[in-house]
Amino acid sequence: MKLNDKLFAGMRQATRTLLAQGPAAATSAIQQALQGKAAANAAASASAPPMRDINPPPGARAAQAAQTAQTALPRSEPVDATATAAAAAPGVEAAGFENMMRNLVPEMMANLDRAQDAGKAAFSMPHFEMPSFDVHAAMGGQSAPRAEALPGKFIDGSHSNAAGTRSYKLYVPSSYSGERAVPLVVMLHGCTQDPVDFASGTQMNQLAEELGCLVAYPAQSQQANASRCWNWFHEKDQMRDQGEPSIIAGITRDIMASHKVDDSQVYVAGLSAGGAMATIMGTVYPELYAAVGVHSGLPFAAAHDLPSALAAMQGKFGTPKAPGSAIPIIVFHGDRDTTVSPAAGDALIAQGKHKAARDIVTEPGKVPQGHAYTRTVHRHADGTPHAEQWLIHGAGHAWSGGSARGSYTDGRGPDASREMMRFFQTKR
Repeated sequence: MKLNDKLFAGMRQATRTLLAQGPAAATSAIQQALQGKAAANAAASASAPPMRDINPPPGARAAQAAQTAQTALPRSEPVDATATAAAAAPGVEAAGFENMMRNLVPEMMANLDRAQDAGKAAFSMPHFEMPSFDVHAAMGGQSAPRAEALPGKFIDGSHSNAAGTRSYKLYVPSSYSGERAVPLVVMLHGCTQDPVDFASGTQMNQLAEELGCLVAYPAQSQQANASRCWNWFHEKDQMRDQGEPSIIAGITRDIMASHKVDDSQVYVAGLSAGGAMATIMGTVYPELYAAVGVHSGLPFAAAHDLPSALAAMQGKFGTPKAPGSAIPIIVFHGDRDTTVSPAAGDALIAQGKHKAARDIVTEPGKVPQGHAYTRTVHRHADGTPHAEQWLIHGAGHAWSGGSARGSYTDGRGPDASREMMRFFQTKR
């Protein structure tokens, strides 16, 4: 994607404004920069669906269109393959812009944090409010669709303690009567997502109907993080009974108190920042969560602030400290993920299994008309799996096998939601 000079000028102005005037004025400057780029692309993208992967590889459709155009034109008339591909898949520029914004803004914030340490500014990064801005819709695409109707109940709740308040959604399947204890899965969304979007993309509510379990979706607030990312990179949010872990654990316990839950079948899973937070929850509350599912996430204590978080996302996390006990874990990661390095998946498995497994089996596979993958299973001496790693070939930063009804999904599989539930069921 060609980066817009006017956009960068706007971002530079936002930085200068923030240092001089504080976060409220900077919010306005950033929003103007976003809207300027959005207006320039709205017409070209009007008929395109939003790109669901934050860093999609170039699509076969775009490449084929470029090749067709090349052969159709006279030899004397050269073709700009990049422009032709963009015309064939106009959502790519929107996705590239969004990816740039997700990387540029946190980096700018990290620089500003360093400036704050030097005495140049006085504001608290966790409370900086980004504007409410639907990038996909503004670029001419469609907003993320909402959840489809199911026979169960999708109810609202909230939990408060000394660390703050977070709302959540809870899906209760139509088969739930309160007479029999059922499993509970806690799902932690990624940056910019919300519970309904995450439920739509992962299709966990549909699985809850099929398998008869409860599914909870804690919601990160924009007050706690401008992009609604779980703050996995803050030291206080990596500790038991502190910060966000205490709130998520509180939500889990509230649901266990209000519904009949089998306390041996409580699991936690997440995507990206939510995956990193799921790792934290499984590490600091091993008695609460029987197993952990991580998609495109990071190992425990991989960072301690924003600069180290950016480094960790590129695979530069050194040797994260090991948890006190082995964590039953299933990990999914695309090998073309440029948002969080696939090396994070290797580190999660190395950290989580903690040498508990005795036997390792590697199985290649392929989804019909979809992605190839490599599945590695770490088994105990009795043959039961303790850890699984799925490396999805050709996939980026998106929930594998998810629905296009939600953001950051890749429908070409394998089905991460179903495989996580299968793995969790081995931990009864």
